[in-house]
Amino acid sequence: MVVVTEELMRRHPGAPEGDLAWMRQRVVDRAACAAVARRSGLPDRVRDAAPAGAEGVEDIAANTGVQAAVTEAVIGAAWLDLPRPEVEDAVRLAFGPELDEAVPGVRDAKTTLQEAVQREGRRAVYELVRTRGPAHARVFRTRVTVDGRPLAEGEGPSRRASEQQAARGALDVLAGRQTPEVARQPEG
Repeated sequence: MVVVTEELMRRHPGAPEGDLAWMRQRVVDRAACAAVARRSGLPDRVRDAAPAGAEGVEDIAANTGVQAAVTEAVIGAAWLDLPRPEVEDAVRLAFGPELDEAVPGVRDAKTTLQEAVQREGRRAVYELVRTRGPAHARVFRTRVTVDGRPLAEGEGPSRRASEQQAARGALDVLAGRQTPEVARQPEG
């Protein structure tokens, strides 16, 4: 999204190109676009627009991938039909929390863990432990191991989110802030 890239460059004029690319990726990834959809009430509008009695509407409206796709479609339609300054302002406002969290040099937990263990010639592996819940509210549980040693587990509404949570726990273990047993997130 051009607007997000321009806003990141305005906010961080001295940031290296690589940092800007990482920040942009994080600001407009699937999870961020789905969060924008939820904050904007788009899942409710999807439900309202469905034909009466249609099956699976709840599952569709609650699906993170669908929410992200709807956000992108709304932005694309606005880009084609509305004055550019209005669309740019709306995008900056909609992605405001994600833009505020974007900091040069800060990577997501999985990337940070991968870089840390690779510097030592080690390897992090993620294993899906289990999934539970209905299709529209699935919860994923993932374990991360480094060189075969389990370090942490995490849960989330997507496999990626559970991996990120597990990576955060593993980073805490490697930094000595937690033991592997403590790093296991409680099962919900």
